[in-house]
Amino acid sequence: MRPTPFDLAFGPEAEERFGRIKESLAAAGLDPEDRDAFVLDREVASFLRELVPEGVGEAVAQHVALLHHAYLYWSEGGWILQPSRARIKDLLGEPGAVLSAGADPGLPRAWYIQLPERLAWAQLVQGEPHEPLDGLFVRPWPGGGLFVLAVFGLHPGRTGFSVVDVDGYPEDELVRADESPLFAPVLPGGIAAGLHSIVGVEELLELARRTRLLAGEAVACAGRPHRAHAPVEIG
Repeated sequence: MRPTPFDLAFGPEAEERFGRIKESLAAAGLDPEDRDAFVLDREVASFLRELVPEGVGEAVAQHVALLHHAYLYWSEGGWILQPSRARIKDLLGEPGAVLSAGADPGLPRAWYIQLPERLAWAQLVQGEPHEPLDGLFVRPWPGGGLFVLAVFGLHPGRTGFSVVDVDGYPEDELVRADESPLFAPVLPGGIAAGLHSIVGVEELLELARRTRLLAGEAVACAGRPHRAHAPVEIG
């Protein structure tokens, strides 16, 4: 099975470490959904010091975002959605029917959708090479809001990966400034290669919204309770 960012960042110790965090949060009466409260927990703070010994700069914010998303994903049972290349290309090509704006009680409260390798790309820093999108940690919020952590540049030979943390409400009629289709490739040769591009955080939110359809299909396919960290393949 293709490794996920959760596997690579936290490894076999995740179950024990996140179990301790869960107990600590409960004992302190802290809401795990509240990131500001989450980072105040002693077990979380201790884990962060191990992950980022220097404790300064952008790396801390990125590790906090990753740890928080990963913990909530783990707490929900580790829903991994693995759509086929044809299925995700359909999703990127046409918005289709979007689930109701409110929180759907049939959906998981968090999931990770792992895209086919090297299908979608984004330029995270102006002037730097484009990076492939491995997938998204997604948490829907009542009212149609979304918390999203996108993982880029995960490939063999690289020890880490890049993350983009974004939250908000997807635009109902999102359009690109150049009026090209959403998720159309901007890489040279991208059309011929059948690639897609993510341009701006607004497109990340839109992609996350579209994955709600796949999360609903996964629940229908796998049922509840879900076997922890078992991928659900969607054709």
